[in-house]
Amino acid sequence: MSSTFLYGANVRANGIRQHYLRFGGKGRPLVLVPGITSPAVTWAFVAERLGRQFDTYVLDVRGRGLSETAPGMDYSLEACAADVGAFAQALGLADYFLVGHSMGARIGAIVAAHHAQGLARLVMVDPPVSGPGRRPYPARIDWYVDSIRLMREGADWEKLKPFSPTWTEAQLRLRAEWLHTCDEDAVVCAYHAFGTHDMHADLPAIAVPALLMVAGKGGVIEAADVDEIRSLMPGLEVRTVPTAGHMIPWDDEEGFFQGFGTFLGTPV
Repeated sequence: MSSTFLYGANVRANGIRQHYLRFGGKGRPLVLVPGITSPAVTWAFVAERLGRQFDTYVLDVRGRGLSETAPGMDYSLEACAADVGAFAQALGLADYFLVGHSMGARIGAIVAAHHAQGLARLVMVDPPVSGPGRRPYPARIDWYVDSIRLMREGADWEKLKPFSPTWTEAQLRLRAEWLHTCDEDAVVCAYHAFGTHDMHADLPAIAVPALLMVAGKGGVIEAADVDEIRSLMPGLEVRTVPTAGHMIPWDDEEGFFQGFGTFLGTPV
């Protein structure tokens, strides 16, 4: 099957240069927001498939990939959410779907609660449920910082094996190629925001239909967390990918796509 990739481009929105990759070009617009150390290109394999049915835009979150990075930049989750809202408006995306993974899911929840113009549906893929007074996010900050520093120094892809021992060589090579573009300050800020920003306070303000996708082996979201989130979002749909860890499409790509069901109007 031929590639659905169209092009990469930049747009100025919310006062910064935002870089994105576009796939498909037909159907409902879909904005894909990756996680804390995942530049847009590392989600291209997901966007390739989404691009078969949706006009898919994969965003480089500020401080990552080819989007703007600068000393002293505001890397808060709130700033990143404002970026996404402004990005959609700048490109004239109407009735768009937003799919966010991990940090991207946390950003997506803020978008849906506070920057929802044009947003039709939200998919939160295994968001960290940590926050004030809650158990911490299970991943350690040095896992991110140490791997970024290794790649910034030009280390070989094999140095990433201890960080992601189940990943294939191709997956590790791609991560090794792009990890150096993740600004350390941006990553540290986002990581700490997982514990200081109260996601649960945003959830009742989300009016669009929403889907929560849970990694069965991720250790990020537990059954009690699902119950609490459902109590705050009574119409929430929940699907679990039982065989996958937190990086769901890397662990079980087909299970990830099946996890959408028909929430986006058609199976993906």
